[in-house]
Amino acid sequence: MYSAVTQDIQITVLPEFIPERSNADQAMFFWAYTVEIANQSEKTVQLTARHWKITDGNGRLEEVQGPGVVGEQPILKPGETFRYTSGSNLTTPSGIMTGAYRMVDENGEEFDAQIPVFSLDSPFVRRVLN
Repeated sequence: MYSAVTQDIQITVLPEFIPERSNADQAMFFWAYTVEIANQSEKTVQLTARHWKITDGNGRLEEVQGPGVVGEQPILKPGETFRYTSGSNLTTPSGIMTGAYRMVDENGEEFDAQIPVFSLDSPFVRRVLN
């Protein structure tokens, strides 16, 4: 599990390799990731946009931007959480993801809540120590 806090907004990510949707012979590797966004602040906030940076095992960067997450722009009152699951596919057996959610508080102030860097690992990765 990976976690980051920005302005009392905690974002926790749990990635999981999905072998049933992957095929190493065809260079198709799929991960699901569950994100939990917890509002630990004293203000109501809304997630309005996302910006993902996805880097595969060869260092190729793909950026994904858009409104909300999974078709929603959730509003979180103090103490509330929002959880969703999505997925990502790569042509390499490993990679990393990070990014930010654009948040707006009840006073109209915008800020970017950081998504922690997290690893996409599969059983097809050859591990080398040293």
